[in-house]
Amino acid sequence: MKLVNYQEASEVLDLAGLGSGPFNLSLAALLDSQPDLNVRFFEKKPSFGWHPGLMLPGAHMQTSCLKDLVTAVQPTSRWSFLSFLVEKGRFYSFLSTEKMVISRNEFVAYMSWVAENLQSLQFDAEVREVNFEDNHFTLRSDKETFRAKNLCLGTGKVPFVPECSRNLLGQNCFHASELMTRNLDFRGKRVAIIGGGQTGAEVFLNTLREQWGKAEDIQWVSRRASFEPLDESPFTNEYFTPDYVSRFLALPKDRKATIVQYQKLASDGITPAYLLELYRELYDRTYLTEAQCNWHLLPDRTLTGLSQSTAGFHELQLANALSGEDEILCADIIILCTGFENRLPQYLEPIQSRLNLDEQNRFQLSSSFRMDWDGPEDRRVYAVNAGLHSHGIAEPQLSLAAWRSATIINDLADREVFSIHQPGSLINW
Repeated sequence: MKLVNYQEASEVLDLAGLGSGPFNLSLAALLDSQPDLNVRFFEKKPSFGWHPGLMLPGAHMQTSCLKDLVTAVQPTSRWSFLSFLVEKGRFYSFLSTEKMVISRNEFVAYMSWVAENLQSLQFDAEVREVNFEDNHFTLRSDKETFRAKNLCLGTGKVPFVPECSRNLLGQNCFHASELMTRNLDFRGKRVAIIGGGQTGAEVFLNTLREQWGKAEDIQWVSRRASFEPLDESPFTNEYFTPDYVSRFLALPKDRKATIVQYQKLASDGITPAYLLELYRELYDRTYLTEAQCNWHLLPDRTLTGLSQSTAGFHELQLANALSGEDEILCADIIILCTGFENRLPQYLEPIQSRLNLDEQNRFQLSSSFRMDWDGPEDRRVYAVNAGLHSHGIAEPQLSLAAWRSATIINDLADREVFSIHQPGSLINW
């Protein structure tokens, strides 16, 4: 990778990436094989990190380790997961585990290894402002200014916090993304976990196993009718293929939203193996052991209100969809396992009026993930993890990260750098 001398005012990047999460890291890894392109990725954190607050004991990925940063389009890449195993001297031991879905910790270790060795990543460099001047993008940080022909936005989503809880965020009410970065003590406390997805399941089981001390009471609240499994069956996995994305792209906008909603459990359910482990734990605690803490599973309930009592604990108002009744729940600690949402980054404010957003303030993306804006045709803005509404259920997932990166690189280079047109799937969409 060609290093850029930023002290030279005449130096212009072919692509500047904002953020170095998994999706921009995939782009950087594939671009490493293209020395003719000057690229740089700017990250405000001092080193690579991927939701450190969610690195719970026993947490596993929900996709195959072959769906790494590069393998799907460049299996011989220096930056594949298999290369990581070989370099770390664990290839044969890994084969003996007979697993393709790995722990989240190991996948983060792999991505950190890539990030530490790629010269195109610049950490501790938060871009505060992006403007468009003299036919180039200008990126300003606290210390430096950079110029680029094209951008790729990959600064990620932000934690979604229900409106009723926003005024009460603090030591005893917080989003799950902060969980492992806090000094927590649940001993003798009543804990309420809000959210019925994979994160909610992991937080519930770890709380039950006294990861943060023995709680007095644990209540797991979910809007879903039950604690529902991830649909990872073979035909459902065909949603996570380039062929399906190409079919989805051609659909009318009003159809896309409906389809994404009914496909929800293809990406946002609880891993079946984890559900089985959890159920067996509850069985043992119910029938085979004594003197355990109280726990309650509360599906089909929506959090509609939250207040703090004069005694200091929280009162949660719940709407029970099954009974049609309202319920009150008391808790000392509330953990919001409520996912993440897209939000326009603040650094885009200087050029926001030039972005052609849709009626919901979302980017309008082409098939190559290029944003619709009123700038010159040869000055492009790409966005990753921002196209659920346009590209479908696979967009926020790691499954097609390498394919998406290759698609962006081909568009950036105006030629087929990587072969991305694979044979159609087994299903006639």
